[in-house]
This record gives sequence, structure tokens and C-alpha cells, in this order.
Amino acid sequence: MPTYQKNAGVPKAANPGGKVGRGVPDICGNADSETGFIIRVDGANQVIGGTSAVSPLWAGLIARAQFRTGPAVGFLTPKLYSLKASANALRDITDGGQRRKHGEGIQGPSGLDACTGLGSPHGVNLAAVL
Repeated sequence: MPTYQKNAGVPKAANPGGKVGRGVPDICGNADSETGFIIRVDGANQVIGGTSAVSPLWAGLIARAQFRTGPAVGFLTPKLYSLKASANALRDITDGGQRRKHGEGIQGPSGLDACTGLGSPHGVNLAAVL
């Protein structure tokens, strides 16, 4: 487990022995291929989701934050774990309507969890604290 996760409340693994190791995911975004992002390819609109949509979303968000703040953000992950809840830079996803597991809504715990990590970005607030 990396040092930046030591006090984050990473849950024990569900496997026998309940080892506590590197917690993933760290963050989330709209990865649903039905409600993801509308893009235009070869003149046709389509909706994409998953890591292929969320990774560029985060990359673009951090690039815009760096442009606004000046200095390079650097290794972002430890910074995300050090954010205070009062910064409202990450939205904690606990609503079962926003979380899916095998097509069914699930209720999630507050804080770091194995489904949505620390939460989804609130872009303006995240840029301000970076």
C-alpha cells in the first residue's frame, strides 16, 4: 500500500486472509457506455464510456487546471488523497442510482470505496485546490 493511502480507510480484500494492499480505483468518472460521453466519429454521433472515456476526461481536466494554475501538478494521486472534504474537489458517490453493479443500483459507503474510489471530479473546485 502506498503511503498516501495509509490513512484513507482502504478496505480489506474480500479474498481469504483479507489482505490490505493498494486500493483501487482512486477516482471515478462516468464510465457507463449508455450514458457516457457523446462524440462524433466520421460524421456520426455515438456514446462512449468506460476507461476509454474517463481517462481522457481526467487528462483534459488536469491539463486545464495546470493551464490555470501555472506550475505542473506533478504526481496527482497523493494530492487527491490529501484533499480535505471541505474543498469539494471530489464528489463522493454514495447514491445507488449513480452506481451500478451487474445492472442493479447499489448503495455505497461514504468516503473511499472499491467502486468509485474517492469520487468524481468537481472540475472548478479541483483546479482551485491544485
